[in-house]
Amino acid sequence: MSRKCDAPWAPVGNRDDGLLARGVKLLLALSDFRVIAFDMDSTLIASETVNELAELTGRKEQIEAMTRAAMQGAHVDFAENLRARLALLKGVPESLLAKVRDEHMPLTDGAQKLLAVCQSHGLHCVLISGGFTYFADALIGRLGLDEIHANVLEIENGQFTGNVLPQPGKRFVDAIGKRERLQEVCARLGVSMRQAIAVGDGANDVPMLEAAGLGVAFHGKPVLHDAANVRIVQGGLDRLLRLFAPN
Repeated sequence: MSRKCDAPWAPVGNRDDGLLARGVKLLLALSDFRVIAFDMDSTLIASETVNELAELTGRKEQIEAMTRAAMQGAHVDFAENLRARLALLKGVPESLLAKVRDEHMPLTDGAQKLLAVCQSHGLHCVLISGGFTYFADALIGRLGLDEIHANVLEIENGQFTGNVLPQPGKRFVDAIGKRERLQEVCARLGVSMRQAIAVGDGANDVPMLEAAGLGVAFHGKPVLHDAANVRIVQGGLDRLLRLFAPN
């Protein structure tokens, strides 16, 4: 998949400080956009929550390898890969899930600044994650997000069952599910997808970035480059603000 853009990647501005763009008219007006959607793991937060849980349960090596394959797009189905990782975590006590949520979800550098500026310009700020509401819900208060979309872990008798609960009328939040959730948000708000910014780092973000007016690869895996028209290759999320004209 690709944006079919023949323009070369070029630094934004007069210095090479880690922000690259192609086929984008500079400087953009942030107020021209109405929605900004973020991936969670390794994008809004600097960790991978499933990997953090795996480390606490002694299953780090196997699960990290599976996560890496999914994010790099190594010919694996994201939903099947995720379910396989979760099956290895069956029986984990909820207390460990809470520990990851409370102690192992550091915000990515620049996340708070970028969100604050977007909110001040009236953008609807959304998290769309192939991860889980158990963790994503905690970011609503920390970052002032308007809404979140993620998968739902099944917890019974204080333990994770290894399963993900279905959400009636909703697709599992995989790569296609992410794009669909962004499309639903834009349709509900009455805005065009061209007025949406999508930010992510892995293979399951490709359709969402391609569909958005501005697709941003944040320290993205190589598989994401063709889907994006902006890349942040060094620095924090707030590096994106250099793309926009100051008010």
